[in-house]
Amino acid sequence: MRFLSKARRAALHAAAVALAVTAGACYDFHLTGPEDAPPAASPNVVTVTIEYRQPNECVSASRCEDNVVFFASWMRPGAEFLLKADPGSHLWVGTAQNVPVNFPPSGEPYRVKVYDPYLRDTLTEGFSAERLVLGGQRVLAIDGSGGRNEAGLVYIDQQGQARNAY
Repeated sequence: MRFLSKARRAALHAAAVALAVTAGACYDFHLTGPEDAPPAASPNVVTVTIEYRQPNECVSASRCEDNVVFFASWMRPGAEFLLKADPGSHLWVGTAQNVPVNFPPSGEPYRVKVYDPYLRDTLTEGFSAERLVLGGQRVLAIDGSGGRNEAGLVYIDQQGQARNAY
């Protein structure tokens, strides 16, 4: 009986060794290829200069001394910024940083406009895309002309210049 138990023990030991050896040959569920996801490509961004020519006269009843504010659809809400007045003229200027390039056209054009306190009491409630220049290019394609939702439609190229939507 003791002999059988030694034989069994040896057989179990042999089976355990065989199992350990063959376990290394099992599929390890590792696929070939990179283990980490490739880094997301950052969008190509540029700096865009902005110029806005304010009308010569304020048609609002009050608050004509307020600043001009620039808005664009590439910005998150709350990221709009004030343009700076050029002393002695009705020109307001600014610079938009990190503007994603979308030209040649890919998707919808950007919507751009300003809030001008001189126009606050008009039908546009102060918003306008008229007299607006981005990257040296005058904005000509305007959507919603004459209303609060008026906006210029532009694409931005690699040089930071606006391209009017057609």
